[in-house]
Amino acid sequence: MARRPHEYARSATVLRHSIIPSSFVIRASLFLRIPSCRIRAKGEKSEETSGKFAAALERLSLPKNSPIHYEQGDPATAILRAIERNEIDLIVAGALEKEVVLHPFLGNVARRLLREGRSSVILFTHPARQPEPLRKIVFLVEYSEHGSNSLRRALHLAARENSERVYVVRLITTFDEARAKQEGIPAEEDEDAKLEHFVLDLGHTDVPIEVRCIRGNTGFAAADFVKSVEADLLVVPLDPKKNAGQLPPNLEWLMDVIPCNLWVMR
Repeated sequence: MARRPHEYARSATVLRHSIIPSSFVIRASLFLRIPSCRIRAKGEKSEETSGKFAAALERLSLPKNSPIHYEQGDPATAILRAIERNEIDLIVAGALEKEVVLHPFLGNVARRLLREGRSSVILFTHPARQPEPLRKIVFLVEYSEHGSNSLRRALHLAARENSERVYVVRLITTFDEARAKQEGIPAEEDEDAKLEHFVLDLGHTDVPIEVRCIRGNTGFAAADFVKSVEADLLVVPLDPKKNAGQLPPNLEWLMDVIPCNLWVMR
């Protein structure tokens, strides 16, 4: 399933609150085939910080000439400013501010990147020097060309990760059904068949795929499913041509709580 590098992303910003990046940066750079990596640093440039970055880049086998952007002020505002100024395509960041019982709450910076950013975002709940493999991936279906291309990218990542399974999920809430009825949109006779057809159009895949239609009173049913299969990554395609690339109402809960690592594709 080889694809040309520019089909995935042209550049990425690596967002860290500490000055030394960890190995999840390598995972994003290698598996997404990102030819250039930019690092955002908090504070002012100094000989000491430059030396630390040089050592970290060498240790992580990242290009020594990777641009490093030093920003001051509010972290989220500074990051968003750097993203817009440098036309960044993909943001990689830690996700959590705190974890209460079994609910990992999204940090303020990560929340603003999801809400205000126009780039794709990968949020890791537990960044680690030796990260756990992405064994199970859940992909939330969007019936569009953007959704189809996003699924291909997710399957490419799954193949590189040797994932056990990719769950391709269609989320249907009672609100969605009521709105469709009000707008006079005919109900799909067989939503399962429609979903299977969407996947079959991709042709051969290197990773086992399981399709599921999930119905619930709210979009949080998707989070329950992610937890039930113990997924390691949730992939959400957001077409930038629709709703300015923002989360639809049935997925706004992602602004507060994420069930696992998250990849928002814009």
